[in-house]
Amino acid sequence: MIPSQMLKGVLEGCILKIISENETYGYEITEKCKAYGFSDLSEGTIYPLLLRLERNALIQAEYKQSPVGPKRKYFSITEKGRIEMEQFYGSWQELSRAIGTLFRTEGTSYASEKKRTEPGKQCVG
Repeated sequence: MIPSQMLKGVLEGCILKIISENETYGYEITEKCKAYGFSDLSEGTIYPLLLRLERNALIQAEYKQSPVGPKRKYFSITEKGRIEMEQFYGSWQELSRAIGTLFRTEGTSYASEKKRTEPGKQCVG
């Protein structure tokens, strides 16, 4: 499970990526997020983010007839949204590298502890 505080910082960028691939609607976005491993998401989490993204002109919405039932609000990404998504991904890569470096660095408590507790390895230290 991804802690909600950690998720808040990255979810908008991930939603922009999903919308950038294909025009889609809220429930489908939620299901795609779950398929990618964001298992604890609900539509109640997604819709406020969609409204904020729309208000900030990162996505645009259009009501379209649904194959079943009432019209659905479909979202597509704007040029401003594509730029934001690319900036998010660059920042994510930088953060990911920094965290990876931190946790791989010899001498940190995590790296040292990991070596001592790996299966099949004897604790020497």
